[in-house]
Amino acid sequence: MSSKEKPTLGGTRIKTRKRNIAAPLDPASFSDAVVQIYLDNAGDLELIAKSIESSDLNFSRYGDTFFEVAFRGARTQPGTIKLDEGERHPYSIIDCEPKREVILPSVIYIQKILRRRPFLIKNLENVMRKFLQSLELFEDDERKKLAIFTALAFSQKLSGLPPETVFQPLLKDNLVAKGLVLSFITDFFREYLVDNSLDDLISILKRAKMEDNLLDFFPSAKRTPEALSEHFNKEGLLPLVEYNEKKLFEVKLKEMKSALKSQIAEEADISEVIETVKQHVKDAKFPDIDVVRILWDVLMDAVQWSGKNQQQNANLALRQVKTWAELLNTFCTTGRLELELMYKVQDVLAEDTILHWFRKGTNLKGRQSFVKALEPFVKWLEEAEEEE
Repeated sequence: MSSKEKPTLGGTRIKTRKRNIAAPLDPASFSDAVVQIYLDNAGDLELIAKSIESSDLNFSRYGDTFFEVAFRGARTQPGTIKLDEGERHPYSIIDCEPKREVILPSVIYIQKILRRRPFLIKNLENVMRKFLQSLELFEDDERKKLAIFTALAFSQKLSGLPPETVFQPLLKDNLVAKGLVLSFITDFFREYLVDNSLDDLISILKRAKMEDNLLDFFPSAKRTPEALSEHFNKEGLLPLVEYNEKKLFEVKLKEMKSALKSQIAEEADISEVIETVKQHVKDAKFPDIDVVRILWDVLMDAVQWSGKNQQQNANLALRQVKTWAELLNTFCTTGRLELELMYKVQDVLAEDTILHWFRKGTNLKGRQSFVKALEPFVKWLEEAEEEE
């Protein structure tokens, strides 16, 4: 082996030359100069960072090329991830092992470079966007390395890297259809959640406008809530499953409220409204207690309140309840649910009105079980009355 040659990690020979590095005037020469710094320092990222800092390299002009060398070991051909002709080093992110402890030093190294030259963040965005849009051209373990790097970059809060730079380029139809996006994003989620909370992850997804669109990462044939739950459960990402189920619940809840508001505003037949509620409950599997709360909230939202006159407001509420009593009776089927309704009633009815009904009400239908369920609440009101 010639003294001027040294093997890469893959076994091929790379020419190295000790020389004074002049400021290059083209991308190829710039790439060779950066590669030479890597080789001269045998991949020691701290020494490489110091050498780069003291160099006269034109980063403002060749920033994209710098990150191509950091990620791939050499400059890539325009419009692709294929390596261009020229020198190459074996210490790139793509050449290392797909382990977080191995990739983390590269993230910290790039963070140091960005702190000295913050304008380079745009170049990092450009290169990451190009690589992520070309996931199909990488091998499986190379895609995993990119996912780990990306997760660690956000975990380390890499100098203003915007989430949309990562997530939006992934949503190419061909990448999603092949399952490459789902594999990448799963690795990303898993690695990010090692050191960060689910709330931190959701914050990133919100900034990327993806918090409500996790299914967009799935191939169309698997784009169902059931498939999402099955996949992330299998991958050990239960918090994501619970988060998505909560979001789906909130969406269905909103849909049910919207449908009820429209029907009540239009004074639809009560039987139609009851069927609407039953269908939503069946589809979304709403707990009974949530249904009671929704019904009350929607009915009260439809009332034109008079302002500060409490008695007049109480009369308006009672009139609304009387109008829609059949709807409430249909779903308040147990003492516990009736008691929950009474807790909601407390928000709009005067205490005297509730106590008067409890002591002297004459409607016997369902009264016995209702009164028994109501006893703890009335006892609390009576005690409060005595204290006053």
